[in-house]
Amino acid sequence: MERMEDDKPKKKVTLHLLFCVSTAVIGSLQFGYNTGVINAPEQKLRRFFQNVSMERYGQPFTPGTNTMVWSFSVAIFSVGGMIGSFSVGAIVNRFGRRKSMLISNVLALIGGGLMGLSALSRSFEMIIFGRLIIGVFCGLCTGLTPMYVGEVSPTAVRGAFGTLHQLGVVIGILVAQIFGLESLLGSEALWPVLLALTILPAILQSILLPFCPESPRYLLIVLNQEEEATKALVRLRGCEDVSDDIQEMKEEGMRMAMEKKVTILELFRSPNYRQPIIIAIILQLSQQLSGINAVFYYSTGIFDTAGVTQPIYATIGAGAVNTVFTVVSLFLVERVGRRTLHLIGLAGMAISALLMTISLSLVKTTPSLSYLAILAVFGFVASFEMGPGPIPWFIVAELFSQGPRPAAMAISGLSNWTANFLVGLGFPKLEELCGPYVFIIFMILLILFFIFTFLRVPETKGRTFDDIAQGFAASARKSPQSPGPDAAIGMTESKETPPVSPTEKVSMVDLPPERP
Repeated sequence: MERMEDDKPKKKVTLHLLFCVSTAVIGSLQFGYNTGVINAPEQKLRRFFQNVSMERYGQPFTPGTNTMVWSFSVAIFSVGGMIGSFSVGAIVNRFGRRKSMLISNVLALIGGGLMGLSALSRSFEMIIFGRLIIGVFCGLCTGLTPMYVGEVSPTAVRGAFGTLHQLGVVIGILVAQIFGLESLLGSEALWPVLLALTILPAILQSILLPFCPESPRYLLIVLNQEEEATKALVRLRGCEDVSDDIQEMKEEGMRMAMEKKVTILELFRSPNYRQPIIIAIILQLSQQLSGINAVFYYSTGIFDTAGVTQPIYATIGAGAVNTVFTVVSLFLVERVGRRTLHLIGLAGMAISALLMTISLSLVKTTPSLSYLAILAVFGFVASFEMGPGPIPWFIVAELFSQGPRPAAMAISGLSNWTANFLVGLGFPKLEELCGPYVFIIFMILLILFFIFTFLRVPETKGRTFDDIAQGFAASARKSPQSPGPDAAIGMTESKETPPVSPTEKVSMVDLPPERP
């Protein structure tokens, strides 16, 4: 019997499932590409701003104004991301997962076109407006991709497939860094092509999406189309018997039918949803306030400060490390678990941030410390991809059942993009004020996130969506009767708790043993 259970998940990973997941992950690649693409051509864009100012006003921007326009061009991407991520819930409920991804690609075409034509039109405003629209597109992608991938994947491999979103992001960043080289598209003449290149993946995904089925969960639970859901599952699983999946979805749908519609406010008001939404928000903040985007956006400048003669190549090296460790995470997440990997990643980042501070503060007196700075950045990036990079995106989809999931994805995505915006806008000023000690701020935040994860975040490995949701509901019912720190967590059983049925027992969310 054990052997049959072991073989079952393997049979479910079909070529068609891989095709659908890979097609969806093109949206993740877009997010990564547009995050990293602005880094390499910084000086060319600054000169373009100056030239446009000379042509219009007869004088160049002051250094302060130029920096402000540049920072705004970087940060406006995150404003668009906030708008896009907040819109995910409304769009997926109306159009479904697949059609929403298709519609969002229109934004990529518009945003990429504006940026690509900016030099020809002699308009830096087109860069800013294009970055805003691309940000809206990427905000949608960060909600749509994990949701679709999570809903089409079998439970046994959902975590591994969930990390593919982050793999797409880091490959996108690496591609942007490589194409940003002076010898490729990062030159004075070709930087508009570099910014507009985001159009090509959007066209590719639009061609491939019609061959992918709609999410079976959406078809059955939202549209009540059991026949269509069964057909989609048969294609995805590669076998005719999909009764277990259909039954699980029906049970989830029945429970949803007994609940009123879940709004964003309800997520915070309802005891059943309050704990998971707080966990979702804090996990997203742990990703962005870790300081990773400070490294992604300004890595070339960091390596330059460290005395690296060719900083762009060190930046590409960081992108390669980024990609390699995302693949490592893909293989570990179903063995080690989400929570453990997240803790390992946060601890590694905190140590790397300390090493980065030491090396950057002493590099002028001890030039050989530039190598430690490079290693610290690589360690920072590697640790990020072990846990804080991939896990917050897909664990949010795991913490909620079908009903509240779109609203939860919207709220957590908004939290992520808001923190992204604050880091992107505030890091240059913080670096100016704090110098090399700026990463101490991130180190302190990482330690706080580590403590929160250790105390509050449950393990979701190998559990169904409904199973996890029931665990939170059970803890919400028990919390008024069980005072104390473990009751606040609501995930561990007290010795005075009356016996529970095997079904209830299975739905308790796993946390470490009760602390002494």
